[in-house]
Amino acid sequence: MTTASALPEPIAAAPAHSSSVIFLLRLEGLAAATAAAVLYARTGASWWLFAALWLAPDLSMLGYLAGSCRGARIYNAFHTYGSPGVLALCSLLPGAHGALPLALIWANHIGVDRLLGFGLKYADGFGFTHLGRTGTQRA
Repeated sequence: MTTASALPEPIAAAPAHSSSVIFLLRLEGLAAATAAAVLYARTGASWWLFAALWLAPDLSMLGYLAGSCRGARIYNAFHTYGSPGVLALCSLLPGAHGALPLALIWANHIGVDRLLGFGLKYADGFGFTHLGRTGTQRA
């Protein structure tokens, strides 16, 4: 039987701004954004479409009007690579070739967000992300 005093001390997390893990996650964002842009160029789709839709995933921030917990869930649903990945797979279906450019725009947006430090959100508030604190929440 163990007592509370026998439990190990929690490990203090490294500050987000100095962590090599955060650097790797941002580098991963750069790689994803670059790959998505290169692949988009190969689709032959309009760069006007790219510019017009690039900020569309950020409309998910409107979820914060329903509270920070629900807002984080909605925002995260639109800022993970899974959703554009499914859309890219759907582009393999007959007659759905137009879905690939949309998926690549979406993936590029997520990659640039990660590169800039805008990560997946915690329910504590918009500025609390898996890449550290942003905006006014920065310590």
